Amino acid sequence: MKLKVVIGLGLLLVIAVISCRDDKSIEFARYYSSGSMIYQTHCQNCHGAHGEGLNGLIPPLTDSIFIKENLHQLPCLVKNGLKGELKVSNKIFEGQMPAVDLAPIEIAQAVTYVANSFGNKLGTVNVDRVNTDLFKCQ
Repeated sequence: MKLKVVIGLGLLLVIAVISCRDDKSIEFARYYSSGSMIYQTHCQNCHGAHGEGLNGLIPPLTDSIFIKENLHQLPCLVKNGLKGELKVSNKIFEGQMPAVDLAPIEIAQAVTYVANSFGNKLGTVNVDRVNTDLFKCQ
């Protein structure tokens, strides 16, 4: 009988904790966890498991200043790829990043993951923002 009471109280505690999360934190958790899987599938091979990049060939994703200053361009870089020079952490990277064929929601999830991993803490980049950024791609 005591075991049932303890289990019941534990279950109530878990439900209470889960129900206390607001909509923004739930949305962030969904975007971040899905973005992690997308990153592992499409980005990790080049940018590394910890966003460290590859020496002078592939830029790191650990430069919080670069990520913050270019957050609105990241969806375009993912969708369209990149050719030419890119300066990150006072280093010039020159090469080609292939375009990745992802839906806007997947881009939002991947960008949210990058924007909140590897020392970055920039919050949720939702699909509406990504659609706006993609519309402005040059």
